[in-house]
Amino acid sequence: MQTTLKPQQALIYAMITVSAVDRSMADSELKRIGSIVRELPVFRDYDENWLLDESRECGAMLSMDGGMRRVLDLVTASLPEGLRETAYVLCAEVAASDRRIASEEIRFLDLLAETLSLDKLTCAALERAATARQQTV
Repeated sequence: MQTTLKPQQALIYAMITVSAVDRSMADSELKRIGSIVRELPVFRDYDENWLLDESRECGAMLSMDGGMRRVLDLVTASLPEGLRETAYVLCAEVAASDRRIASEEIRFLDLLAETLSLDKLTCAALERAATARQQTV
């Protein structure tokens, strides 16, 4: 089993996990992950063609006993301090992309915040920013 990932991989694992945690990966969530990988500077040197492979590897890990805990530990070990808030806001954005946030997604965000040692005020601000970006007219 892997003990660390590249930071980009860790961000992808976190986004895949929040999408999968309610046992339903909505098309809107998967499309949002793809657009995040194509658009954000943190993924500038990341080969987008690897996204499907990363998703499969993450899914395989999640299907194991204690898989979500393993993913959380791996994400935490692989992210530099400066990308922890990034991981959280990207997960919040993926969760909000289908315009409904399931209770399982909220619980995952809580676990992610705890694991990454993010304070509640910061998380609230990041969540609000993520949901604001998903508003429609």
